Amino acid sequence: MSASTPSRALDTRFDRRLAEILDYATEIFAEKGYEGASMRDLSRLSGISLAGLYYYFESKEKLLYFIQQHTFTTIIERLHKRLAAAADPEARIRIFVRNHIDYSVAKTKAMKVLSHEDDVLKNGYGAELSATKREYYRICVGLVEDLGKAEGLKSVGSKAATGTGVSTRTAVMGLFGMMNWLYTWYNPRVDPDAEVLAREMSDIFLRGIRSGKATGKPAAVPTETEPVIRPKKKTSSSKETASLAKSRS
Repeated sequence: MSASTPSRALDTRFDRRLAEILDYATEIFAEKGYEGASMRDLSRLSGISLAGLYYYFESKEKLLYFIQQHTFTTIIERLHKRLAAAADPEARIRIFVRNHIDYSVAKTKAMKVLSHEDDVLKNGYGAELSATKREYYRICVGLVEDLGKAEGLKSVGSKAATGTGVSTRTAVMGLFGMMNWLYTWYNPRVDPDAEVLAREMSDIFLRGIRSGKATGKPAAVPTETEPVIRPKKKTSSSKETASLAKSRS
């Protein structure tokens, strides 16, 4: 047995314990929120003493950071592996959506924590997490722009919003909005599995950015100071018709 073997075994035990604590913490944060949760709650749920928890994490903030960073890192690492197997622009967008949906369906509580507590972390933790988010966003932007170039789509692009199309940012943020709120409504008893769900969401997104020019000028929406005026019902009375005609003369 080599001298490094015991060290590797120790690292493995440490990593397993770390992953276990993260799972318990994710459950606590998803249920009570970051502000409402405490290390004592985590200790009770996990059966690990407070001293044991602080051996792994020096603060609740660092625990939240690890959950969010682990979630993003896992999603991005899996994405790169899957993208390496495809060259077609449409297939790569579908892989992006499938990868995200796979994780969302399997880890709904982690996605809830990621969505609800994304602005809690400050200082170095927040900056590092923001950099990871930007990386993920840029990957998606690149995939959409690659599809636009490959298919000559003039309805989507970085400057398309100045015309009659949709900007890449709007398209990508719309896709994230569709995927990230999955945890609020997904029910495995009535909703399809991740594969079908990813296909459906990919279809919706791809049809949208391929739809061509906008149909026209958006309709004006009345403000609170501009009451909606509805046309009066037509009347068959000849007297009322005559009176209306006279008033307009």
